[in-house]
Amino acid sequence: MTATSDDIVITGVGLAVPGLGGAADLLGAPSGTDGFDPATGLTGREMRNKDRASRLALHCAHTALRDAGLVDADGYTGDRDTTAVVVSSNLGTLEGLCQAVDTIAEQTVVGLSPLGLPGTSSNVVAGWVAIRYGLRGPNLTVCNGATSGLDALYWARNLIAAGRAGAAVVVGVEPANEAVTRMLGRPSTDVAAALVLEPARTAAARAADGRATIGRYARTADLAGAVAAATGGAEAIGLRLTGADLEARLGPCSGALGVLQVAAAAAHLSGGGRGPVLATTGGAPEDDAAAALVLTACGH
Repeated sequence: MTATSDDIVITGVGLAVPGLGGAADLLGAPSGTDGFDPATGLTGREMRNKDRASRLALHCAHTALRDAGLVDADGYTGDRDTTAVVVSSNLGTLEGLCQAVDTIAEQTVVGLSPLGLPGTSSNVVAGWVAIRYGLRGPNLTVCNGATSGLDALYWARNLIAAGRAGAAVVVGVEPANEAVTRMLGRPSTDVAAALVLEPARTAAARAADGRATIGRYARTADLAGAVAAATGGAEAIGLRLTGADLEARLGPCSGALGVLQVAAAAAHLSGGGRGPVLATTGGAPEDDAAAALVLTACGH
């Protein structure tokens, strides 16, 4: 797989996972930075009156944009009119919805607070990220089950490749709260990751380092089919990242899983690890589909 001026590359990575300091931690390699602590990391003026998923997303989005060199003291330094936000979250708004339903049942609609209503919208996370940085490009949320995170990367890449966006902030996020724990039937966890995607030529023009190149993607009814379609049998895979590997360490990740996998792949490749990297999600008996995405080192 040869890099071209049309390649879409990852230039920034950010995490908001308790105890982890950076993407290298997802691979078991210490990042050398202090681990994220929700008690201190989700506070401040920008976090007020926002649901937990949005606060997690804002934290890791800022880290990713800073890593990409796209924020300074005055805010976002890229093209605000053409920067997209794509979020993957299956359960991020569940708590807000449950609270609203409970309030209506007890007090009717007159008991609802205007401050809480945004938390019932599936697109609230993407909206808050866009508002925080003044991003006016395409804005959407993918709530697509097990494949949601990799699907979000695919849609973000396509928005850029089709000329609908000049760059994209991709966030995968799931919050820890009682509503999510009840839905899953097991303890929920705070997990969030953000990636900044740009055309390779744009990154090169501003001397930004590419972490990884987005390669072939496939979504099919079964995992074997998705892997075969994404790899095409053309190259040996240097590292395979499965959803089970990360969830065994972090707990249930749901819509954040695919984005976390790609963050780990970017850390592996930018650290000189052997590629290509294959990330896969879904394919379990309870899933309706499986997805696979190939990533390569920039310039290869």
